[in-house]
Amino acid sequence: MADVASGALSLNDPKRPRRSLAGAALVAIALSGSGCSMIDQFNPFGGDKYKMEITPDVPASKTYDQGLEKLANGAPGEAAKKFTDLGKQYPSSDWAQKGLLMQTYADYQSGDYTSAETSAERFLKDYPNSPDASYILYLQANSYYMQIPDISRDQEKTAKAMETFQAVVTKYPKSEYADDAKYKVTVTQDQLAGKEMSIGRFYLNRRNYTAAINRFRSVLSNYQTTRHAEEALYRLTEAYMGLGITDEAQTAAAVLGHNFPDGQWYKDAYALLKSGGLEPAEHKESWISKLYHTVVPS
Repeated sequence: MADVASGALSLNDPKRPRRSLAGAALVAIALSGSGCSMIDQFNPFGGDKYKMEITPDVPASKTYDQGLEKLANGAPGEAAKKFTDLGKQYPSSDWAQKGLLMQTYADYQSGDYTSAETSAERFLKDYPNSPDASYILYLQANSYYMQIPDISRDQEKTAKAMETFQAVVTKYPKSEYADDAKYKVTVTQDQLAGKEMSIGRFYLNRRNYTAAINRFRSVLSNYQTTRHAEEALYRLTEAYMGLGITDEAQTAAAVLGHNFPDGQWYKDAYALLKSGGLEPAEHKESWISKLYHTVVPS
């Protein structure tokens, strides 16, 4: 799987203390003999603190070409800076739009995915009707995708990747990015389901059956087409048996057998029910039955 006042008292200020001309002259002589004047020390605009620099005008095309050259030479981070400068120097122009497009790409290529997310968001806000909007949305989704952490950590980036890839499929179903976006939706859904399963098992091992059921239910409600659905049905059988809610346990096992009849999870669920003198049986009023719309003979 896988790109930022101070002010001096006025000479006419009534609060300024008066001094004689002679005294003022002595002070002036003393200051003139020192290495630096007191005025310079306290003047925020004095000395070398602020230097006037004249930046030569650079044609937009030259700045753009410099950015492309940086990309070609394997320096996408430096290229991103050039494209950023382009937007600053020529705001509200076609060059600004081109610069933002290439800035997003360069950020992504440099592995600065957070910056790529931000610049993509700005591009989509400023130029929603651009022919490049589908590509930028796809690039934004991949920026989230490249930051997906392992299953033990927070999955915020995974969720954002899934939502953004879904947006690509919904808004641009005929684009060249749609097929890859569909595939990555399934990958991210599997990751999110895996996170729910991990938490559910944690609660189940501690016999917090209600909390566990909520997690397994989330898997079936939101990620039913993932590979985790089979185990989720078995874990629901376990959890409901632990609570003594046998109707739901039987239904979970029955739906499991209907959808995955040859799987080990069904065999384990069947054995678990038999150990309690029960068999798989679907109860139509169960939320599990309604979710799957399955009819399994008792």
